[in-house]
Amino acid sequence: MPAYLEILRRHGFTFDKAKGQNFLVAPGVCPRMAAAGAAAGVLEIGPGAGALTRELAKSSQKVVAVELDKRLLPVLDETLAGLDNVTIIPGDILALDLPALLKEQFAGMPVSVCANLPYYITSPVLMRLLELRLPLSRITVMVQKEAAQRLCAPMGTRACGAVTAVVEYFTEAKQLFPVSRSSFVPPPKVDSAVIQLTLRDAPAVAVADEAAFFRLVRAAFGQRRKTLANAVSAGLSLEKSRVQEALARAGIPQTARAEELTLQNFAALFEQLGTDAEKSSSNNRTPSDTKAV
Repeated sequence: MPAYLEILRRHGFTFDKAKGQNFLVAPGVCPRMAAAGAAAGVLEIGPGAGALTRELAKSSQKVVAVELDKRLLPVLDETLAGLDNVTIIPGDILALDLPALLKEQFAGMPVSVCANLPYYITSPVLMRLLELRLPLSRITVMVQKEAAQRLCAPMGTRACGAVTAVVEYFTEAKQLFPVSRSSFVPPPKVDSAVIQLTLRDAPAVAVADEAAFFRLVRAAFGQRRKTLANAVSAGLSLEKSRVQEALARAGIPQTARAEELTLQNFAALFEQLGTDAEKSSSNNRTPSDTKAV
């Protein structure tokens, strides 16, 4: 394994806190994570110094790593030297044309995502990967421990949130293993966990308008201490009585709060609200705009 810290120092690299740069270097963690995320083709987001990339290259036919920080390109040239199945693409994962990238780089082979995600872009990245409906088999990522708990929480439990609903809609999520903060350089202030999202063949529930459905979910969790009637009424600018009627027809108690609903409950409420929810213009964002976990 390359001496990553020495190579970084030799290139004069300094960690950028604004970019959430905490590089995974623990020798025991990278192989375990790579084993969980391996596929014929792997898309890595933010390779850092390349520790995880090297492990992925051992078990994958091709690894494509997208790196935002151009200062790391010469570092990666050195740490990944000799690996002819690795391609580094400079760019922002939130701005690249990902459908085109996958088509060009992987030529139809099965593809998964495996990455140590910067904490501050965990939710935007995951939501973009999911809403684009990329041809992925699974997504294996390292995230902040608290984020892992929320992303993988069962709907209808206290730990769930709007992002949980989006994840359950598109995937089956599970936590794989915890990772100590000491596994990173520099060490973050919190521990992490590796999670895996296995893409569903079809969404977990059927809804007529996905964007409107997720607006309802966001509204419900936007004021999670309030009852659904109050939170949805305020979030979607609907008459409270209209929401109360829809709750009754969906078989949901008037005193219920967002955290008590399953995804199926939300789908039933959405169906009962009908065009009122679909026409709501108070929030026109897409699932990727769900607040970071």
